[in-house]
Amino acid sequence: MEITWFGHACFRIKGKDAVLVTDPCSADMGYPMKSVSARIVTLSHAHDGHGHPEVVGNGPRVLKGPGEYEIGDVFIIGVNTFHDSSHGAERGKNTIYLIEMDDIRVLHLGDLGHALSPSQVEELGKVDVVMVPVGGVSTIGAKTAREIVLLLGAKIVIPMHFQTKASSWLEPVNLFLKEMGLGNLAPQTKLVVTRSNIPSEMQVLLLEHSAQAGEATPTTTA
Repeated sequence: MEITWFGHACFRIKGKDAVLVTDPCSADMGYPMKSVSARIVTLSHAHDGHGHPEVVGNGPRVLKGPGEYEIGDVFIIGVNTFHDSSHGAERGKNTIYLIEMDDIRVLHLGDLGHALSPSQVEELGKVDVVMVPVGGVSTIGAKTAREIVLLLGAKIVIPMHFQTKASSWLEPVNLFLKEMGLGNLAPQTKLVVTRSNIPSEMQVLLLEHSAQAGEATPTTTA
């Protein structure tokens, strides 16, 4: 499995038999995507920074909410959560997706705005890779993100939805790294994960977004 970050909460997850894109954003967010095609697109919610499947080519199957989905050899569970800590009263609902592909379980938390409950963690079960928002403001911040990844016990932690040139209103990723007891990390252009190379201890990996951020005027829509 190959994981590439296109900025904000958008990733391409490329498996042996399928490609999945999470939370594609509109071009005016400042994260232009270059000719990305996929079989599956997951949308955590309908805000501009997350809800633009039309930028993904190949006529993908678009998943927009909770449920169980089986598409080819990919099994996906969407779990209902909220975009804020007030049961959606401020920003509405958010769907997190547990994606099982190539015998690896990847959890994308979208714009999660609250801590996960013990029952939600139990429902999700084993998680190998988690993509967690850490930039605060419109999602959880560094401290809550740390609590969640420790509860989930994922071996690979990929922070997302943090401050870049195109999303300057968010908190920087260094706050999360500090919470995790880490210093600065050198970002990787992509991550290749196989069942055999998943680490035995939790690792935080920083990806470099492949789009050229800062070309568009940033917006504060999360």
